[in-house]
Amino acid sequence: PWGFDPFEILAVMDAGDIEYSYGNSKEFFENVTRQTKKIISAGAIPFSLGGDHSISSAPLMEVSKIFGPISLLQFDAHADTGTGPKIQHGTMFKIAADAKTIDPRKSIQIGLRTPSESKLGFEIISAPETLFQSPKSISHKISSIIGKAPCYITVDIDCLDPSQAPGTGTPVPGGLTTINLLEIIRALDGYQLNVVGFDLVEVAPDYDHAQITSLAASQICIEILCLLANRINPSKVL
Repeated sequence: PWGFDPFEILAVMDAGDIEYSYGNSKEFFENVTRQTKKIISAGAIPFSLGGDHSISSAPLMEVSKIFGPISLLQFDAHADTGTGPKIQHGTMFKIAADAKTIDPRKSIQIGLRTPSESKLGFEIISAPETLFQSPKSISHKISSIIGKAPCYITVDIDCLDPSQAPGTGTPVPGGLTTINLLEIIRALDGYQLNVVGFDLVEVAPDYDHAQITSLAASQICIEILCLLANRINPSKVL
C-alpha cells in the first residue's frame, strides 16, 4: 500500500547479532549498549530484533543520552511496568520511567489486556478499544500524545491475538489482528513522528506454526521501514 520499496530510499545495514556468554545477562546488556552506541554515533537509527522485551532497555537508555527523555510508542499485551529488583521483561519500562529515560506523559501503550497497577501516567488504548476505534483515530491519538518529541517504537508481538501470532512466550487471547496493527502503522504516515529507535521482540519460532508469527513480525518491520522512508522522501500512498 505504500507504493515504493523502502530499501530504495533508506540505507539499511545488518549490524549482526549480539554475542554473549549463554545466560550472562550482564554481558548481554553491556554488548547491546556498545553496539547501540556505534549505531547512534554513525548517525543511524537502531532497529533491534529480540529477544525478550527486556532488550529494549539498552537502546532506550542510549538514545535518551542523546535526545533526553523519550516518548514510548508501545504495542503490547502487557504494560511491562511491574516492580522488581532488576531489569527483566516485565519491569523495564517502570525502571526506564523512574530513571527519566522515557517520559510517560508523552508515551502511549496500545493493545494492553492484562492487569496493570502502574500509576506512571502512560496513555493506554486497550486491545478491546482498538476494535471500536478506526486506525486513523488511533494514529491521531498517538500523534496528539507524542507530537514532535523523540519517539521510540517497541512492538511486542504478543500485542497480536494468539490466532495471529502463536509463536510467543506469553500469549494472551483477545489481541489485535495483524491487519489492525498494520493499518495503525500505515495511518501514522503524515504525522511525521520523530522516530529515534525501533524494536520488535518476543517472537519465539519454536512455538510458531506455519511461520504465522514470523511472517507477521517481518511485515511489521517492513511497515515501520516504509514509515521511516516516507518521512525522508514523502510519496503518495497508492
